[in-house]
Amino acid sequence: MPAPRIIKKYPNRRLYDTETSSYITLADVKDLVLQYREFLVQDAKSGDDLTRAILLQIILEEESGGVPMFSTDMLANIIRYYGHSMQGLMGSYLERSIGAFHEAQKRFQEQASAAYVDLPKAPVEAWSQLVGGAPQVPPVMGGYLEKGAEAVITMQEELRRQAVKLFSGFPYANGVEEPAKPAPKAAKAAVPKKPRAKRK
Repeated sequence: MPAPRIIKKYPNRRLYDTETSSYITLADVKDLVLQYREFLVQDAKSGDDLTRAILLQIILEEESGGVPMFSTDMLANIIRYYGHSMQGLMGSYLERSIGAFHEAQKRFQEQASAAYVDLPKAPVEAWSQLVGGAPQVPPVMGGYLEKGAEAVITMQEELRRQAVKLFSGFPYANGVEEPAKPAPKAAKAAVPKKPRAKRK
């Protein structure tokens, strides 16, 4: 497996591609991602790995312009999981979901390409009219991930309810109050007996 392409980031925020010996932009880094090229962004001075920060910067630019993929509610839900006990679960769940979605898209594209090979050849004008007149397919990745995040939140709430139900029988359980005991009945006051009269 070839070594990843090294990109140096300098204090002036410029990115230097050591493979081409030239400065590049975020758009060039995005092209590397689209081409499935392995690369590593390093701080030119300390050598720290800055790849995630650069990828997040690309996502921020994509979300700021054009059609955003993530809704406000989904971003808020993701933020709520930072520092949460289920942060690791949410991260791995989203990663697996994106991987499964990506694989399904690749298979669909391969099947579609195979189907197009068998179709009779048509003039370029006819194909452009057919494709141009077709309705645009809305972006579905954001909705797919949002439903996945909602599923994790629903599962977490269900686990919390089950835990409360399970531990409710124990006194002083975590956050579960001990059921109140009925107050003891007040004892009736004793009535003093009258002394019996002595027989003469």
